[in-house]
Amino acid sequence: MKKVIVIGAGYGGLRAIEGLEKDITLDITLIDKNPYHYLQTEAYAYVAGQADVGDVIIDLDNWCKGFHSSVHFVHSEVTFIDYDKQVVELSNEESLAYDYVVVATGARTNFFSFIPGLEEHSHGIKSLHSAYTFRKDFGDLLHEKIEKSTHGKLTIAIGGAGLSGVEIAAEMAYVIQSYSKNIGEAAKEIEVALIDASETILPGTGEYVITQTEKRLNALGINILTSTFIEKVDESLIHFKGGKTLEYSFMIFTGGIKAMIPDANIEYKQNRVNQLVVNTYLNIGKYTNAYAIGDCVEIHDSSDKILPPTAQVAERSAEYVADAIINPKEELKPFSASVLGVFVALGGKYAVGEMFGKIRIKGYLAYLMKKGIIFTYHKGLSLRINAGYKIRSKS
Repeated sequence: MKKVIVIGAGYGGLRAIEGLEKDITLDITLIDKNPYHYLQTEAYAYVAGQADVGDVIIDLDNWCKGFHSSVHFVHSEVTFIDYDKQVVELSNEESLAYDYVVVATGARTNFFSFIPGLEEHSHGIKSLHSAYTFRKDFGDLLHEKIEKSTHGKLTIAIGGAGLSGVEIAAEMAYVIQSYSKNIGEAAKEIEVALIDASETILPGTGEYVITQTEKRLNALGINILTSTFIEKVDESLIHFKGGKTLEYSFMIFTGGIKAMIPDANIEYKQNRVNQLVVNTYLNIGKYTNAYAIGDCVEIHDSSDKILPPTAQVAERSAEYVADAIINPKEELKPFSASVLGVFVALGGKYAVGEMFGKIRIKGYLAYLMKKGIIFTYHKGLSLRINAGYKIRSKS
């Protein structure tokens, strides 16, 4: 049997496994440093206290056992890849040989080093631990405001007005607004500020989505600060280019990513945010049996425009690579991805969406469609987990 190793259990890694397991002649191993898959697209609800930890994680061992017996999970961290010897080395000192390797290691929050104090004084959401820390801080802030009846303005600052930043800002503002009936004037003293250096929120998104999202954010009372450059962050102030400052209570940063790539016996070709630069077949270097997918790789569309690192793009690249491994003798077309649509959750049962560049919806209907997509994804994982759990219980 051909041995395939998938490194990383994000959206791309899991979709690659789902594609590869269709070929029962493959021996497939999924490796991840965490025992769970983190549904990062649901982070906005989790950090605002509207979802529990069980809603945003999936047990990987049970999930893998839900496939046929040739899909295995290894809970460890990859420390080194030897592309010539076709061996992966793990933190537990184990080594695994492969015929094909798929690098899907994702990315972490890039706290820009040229902004003093940013990493020290802000949170990210790329990991469950950082999302949990932020959730706790948000809950503590609301609790203090209610219990101690503290007076004075409290500001939740969100750096980065991309999809994650916008969804988190909207959900938190909605939660604060919905609490206003119970905590009265205290709710009016809590502000959410959304900061981005770009001229608009959701840069790279269509005009309809941007316009409708801005309307919703304004209705939620969010202070939108675009074309605003953060120069420095200290314990209580965010300093902007030009001399202005913003007093804040705590801060989350979603303004950038940095790819996480395992060490190797080769010198990788990488861009400025550490993403792998690969060929049009998503191969790493000269190795036709090594692929990179998802957030850890720079992916282009048909017009050679770099696509944003989203779950949708990660899954499309995973499907392409799985097909390439299963059908090695077929003539392979270069990978070309496109964003089929985007849905933005904007607090409560409200969303804005656009599909295929033509279908545009907002409000409750858009919310239902976004929830439907998430439900379908989660349901598929849950069915596999239930099957795996039953198998583990019998063994």
